[in-house]
Amino acid sequence: MITVELARALRDSGLAWHPVRGDNFSIDRIEADAEVYTLSDMTVEAHTFTSGTVLGFNGTTEWALDSVALDDALWLPREDQLRDLLGGAFGSLERIEGTETIGEVSLTGPAFRVSAVVGGESRAFEATDAADAYARALIALLDSVAS
Repeated sequence: MITVELARALRDSGLAWHPVRGDNFSIDRIEADAEVYTLSDMTVEAHTFTSGTVLGFNGTTEWALDSVALDDALWLPREDQLRDLLGGAFGSLERIEGTETIGEVSLTGPAFRVSAVVGGESRAFEATDAADAYARALIALLDSVAS
């Protein structure tokens, strides 16, 4: 699962969330962002109203929560969702070994490299988790489209 910081960066880069069953999210407040929730038909459902989408907590152990506005939730996309969102820009995913410093990222031990075409050129994005590498690539792609 990607980090909250990368999820915020994705949102800030313009990634829109249309909640579906199986999506992971946290409540985007410092005091609550450590808890991860999953949308399901039984416990947390997305309810769409004319005023917007809310995430309803249906009689779960999260008794203090009734619902949360979509704007107060932070989507934590899964690895497969991130890969799908990269679409045709995605090139490859490879596992890399050893100690490497790439830009500001220091990798020790196994890590992952995603190659993607961003702004017409092939680029590489590394992280210790494959989902984080996909997220970094998607952020770059979204930012290149916005500029």
